[in-house]
Amino acid sequence: MPKDLLLRLKEKVLNGECLTFREAEGLSLIDNNSLMLFLSAASEITKKYRCDTINLCAITNARSGLCPEDCSFCAQSSHHNTAIAVYPLISEDALVKRAEEAVKHLTNRFCIVTSGRSVNDSETEVIAGAIVKIKNKFPRLKIDASLGILNEKQIEKLKASGLDRYNHNLETAESYFSKICTTHTYADRIKTIRLIKKAGIEICCGGIIGLGETESQRIEFAFALAKLDIDSLPLNFLNPIPKTRLAAIQPLLPLDILKTIALFRFILPKKEIRICGGRQANLRSLQPLIFTAGADAIIIGNYLTTRGSYPQDDLLMIQDLGLKVDALP
Repeated sequence: MPKDLLLRLKEKVLNGECLTFREAEGLSLIDNNSLMLFLSAASEITKKYRCDTINLCAITNARSGLCPEDCSFCAQSSHHNTAIAVYPLISEDALVKRAEEAVKHLTNRFCIVTSGRSVNDSETEVIAGAIVKIKNKFPRLKIDASLGILNEKQIEKLKASGLDRYNHNLETAESYFSKICTTHTYADRIKTIRLIKKAGIEICCGGIIGLGETESQRIEFAFALAKLDIDSLPLNFLNPIPKTRLAAIQPLLPLDILKTIALFRFILPKKEIRICGGRQANLRSLQPLIFTAGADAIIIGNYLTTRGSYPQDDLLMIQDLGLKVDALP
């Protein structure tokens, strides 16, 4: 892509206009020689539309393993023999203790995650009770949850408890979804997202890049998120787990990951972009460049079944870049 075209598209976004699908496809063709210019342009967009601090979120695996869904990338699926830790939903008090640990690392957001297609009503009661206790202890801590497919009654219960945001990832483009999951549909996920939005709860919705999808399908995915008007975009990059169906897939190269982050920033200029799973394994020494590429948030600490960075290392990285953390008041 010629330099003048990149600059024209940057100005288009800075002027509040949306890219077309074809323009986004053009951006995806940028080669490594022009990559830093692309990242710099994405950084300008971030500075205009987002706050100047980095948001941190800690997640906790509140119920692990034995998931009946067949998502091809997931270590927690019962269709894969990955030998991860398996346990039922932990108690309210245990969830409160995990939130306390998260707060020690300056995060202002804590996400409760459960494996499986959904939670039942009694599990919803436990999680809602934990949210109330956490909010009583840390009134300004933002609480997220990722509990699978919910019904309206469950959503209202969680909202009444103080839930701030719900995570429900699309994972990939609609045209590729059946290649990575067959036990539920893309439409099932869209239905839950719309119910959450209807209830007035913020939506955290993203997915995993590097599942074998094409570049065009990544753009399709980004435009679907833009159409849904999500609040936060969690971007994961496949870290292949042994004994899953995608165990042998070749991970993305660091520069391709940075280009993808920048592309999503161009397509979703005003949305929070949080870099999540696969950051350490795939980006390695280039991790600090995610913020130049357009990210303004990260998951801190460990992931669901894989290790992340030590929180103090991420905090030092952010400090070394001259950035500030959006810490709990």
